[in-house]
Amino acid sequence: MKAVVLSAGGNFLGLYFGGAVAITIWKGIIDDSVYRPGPGLVIAAIAGGLVYDVITWYFGLPVSETHVLIGALVGAGIFSGGVGAILYGSLVTKVVLPMIYSPLIAFVAAFTFAALIIRLFRKYPASRANRHFRNLQLVSSFFFSFSHGSQDGQKTVGIILLMLAFENLVAVDVKSAPFWVITAVQVALSVGTLLGGWRIVRTMAMRITKLRPYQGFSAETSGALVLVTMAQLGAPISTTHAISTSIMGVGATQRLSAVRWGMARRIVIAWILTLPASAVFAYLISAAFALV
Repeated sequence: MKAVVLSAGGNFLGLYFGGAVAITIWKGIIDDSVYRPGPGLVIAAIAGGLVYDVITWYFGLPVSETHVLIGALVGAGIFSGGVGAILYGSLVTKVVLPMIYSPLIAFVAAFTFAALIIRLFRKYPASRANRHFRNLQLVSSFFFSFSHGSQDGQKTVGIILLMLAFENLVAVDVKSAPFWVITAVQVALSVGTLLGGWRIVRTMAMRITKLRPYQGFSAETSGALVLVTMAQLGAPISTTHAISTSIMGVGATQRLSAVRWGMARRIVIAWILTLPASAVFAYLISAAFALV
């Protein structure tokens, strides 16, 4: 419970960091003119993403909400403005390429970090080392939650800014979100963390590999560093990707068989399917809205 409370607090604070991600979601995926028909596009995108979310949640697959959201925006945008409405240059450089290389960086960083810890603490009794890293893991959990807020929280801020701009409630050239928008998203994100998506928690904590305290510390720290760095670059990468591959990286320092690669394979398949599947669901829901 202590870790969950710390995670909620980290999410809360992290939303003040990473505003470039919100701008990418708002202006870097779809041409502004596509939003002129009304907020129905955004509602259809969110609804389409939720359909895919429910399906993957049922099977306990930790899919990327980042790519659900972006895929859904693309699907709804194509329905409203055609394939020419998508800003492909930004989509590739800010989403697709980081989607490929950020998990690899997280895997290598976590593997290296965990291997270094093993080397440095090889003469320490296991019980003593575990005690130290159990305490340090509270710090790394907070840091990772902070990085989650700077990424996933800012994506929600970007969607709200989009809606406010449509209603002329914020200027189109605004550089940062109003304080009340950030606070509202903070509260929602923190409450959601406290309520807990326990199917996903079980998958991440137990079904990929069994984590010892130093491994959890290594995975969270490595994943957080990747997330915070990408947030500063305005790249809305997946928190799920970062932590999943970080966990795989620390597990691989033991032996390759320590990682349950069957579960890892299911997760990777879900990653690959997320963008196109959420785009299809959002397109279909947009079509349904058009018939109403």
